[in-house]
Amino acid sequence: MDKEAKTTATRPWRVGAATDLPHDRITVERFREAFPRARWSDSLNAWFVPGRTAERRISRWFAEVEAEADAFADEKGRDAFAFDPIESRYLEAATATFQIRTPYSRSVIKEIREIPYARWDVDRRLWTVPYRSFEDLRSRWPAIEAASERSEPEARRARREAIKGTEEEGLSKVRTRERRRKRYPVPAHDGPPFARAIGTHVGVVCFIGTDGELADRPTVSAFYFPATESVEYVWASWRAGTLEELVTTWPARTPPNKSELDRGWWMPTLEELRPARRDARSRRLAKERKSKDRSSNERTANRRL
Repeated sequence: MDKEAKTTATRPWRVGAATDLPHDRITVERFREAFPRARWSDSLNAWFVPGRTAERRISRWFAEVEAEADAFADEKGRDAFAFDPIESRYLEAATATFQIRTPYSRSVIKEIREIPYARWDVDRRLWTVPYRSFEDLRSRWPAIEAASERSEPEARRARREAIKGTEEEGLSKVRTRERRRKRYPVPAHDGPPFARAIGTHVGVVCFIGTDGELADRPTVSAFYFPATESVEYVWASWRAGTLEELVTTWPARTPPNKSELDRGWWMPTLEELRPARRDARSRRLAKERKSKDRSSNERTANRRL
């Protein structure tokens, strides 16, 4: 055994924690001030802080730095909003966050969910967006406001009146009835597995089963996807996946190929699972809220008795 190996073997193991830092001088200087015993380790290619509580102290320091950065970003967002405010009946600038309250719209929800740190406030029934996300909010606000205005009861009523008695109204009613049936066409000899999350042209669903009823190609092509002439389709019943099912589903690494799209079903990707998980989480929260309200009403009624 050579001298270097012998020295390494007899050197006691140091108690502490290693951490990587961003490559900027100011952050390193602040880190050295907070941890004067920290030393750079060539073997670990990281900063090493000795001590049994080093990992906890490093985590606390990072949390404080992140909080400071968020506070600075929030202040910067407030200044930007004060200089160029968004004036809309759907947006309120509160003390800590922006508050967004709009009529229900899938388009609005989709846009808001793309804004970093946007959160749904279940109790107040509105969206909150921190000031640090102001630039993202401003870039998406025209689409949010336009979709909100389209979803106003008066606007919906006007659209219904405009197509009343037309062929478009008939197609809309048929489309709505078809969607409520919760059925989906699958190849008779190449059906999807049941009781697991599956990607389809109507979103991620869990198939329940099929009784073998044939699906006519005109309906398949009109409401689902272009039907292949050589394929025989049957109707399969489906339901929305639970949050547990969707979270435990292992996503596909690649998007569906042409043959899978033509077949009508595939293993979902992470991009498809994310909105499905959000919807499942919203359904769970709504169910819990209803259960809580029901219990509260029952307790109030019992007290009155």
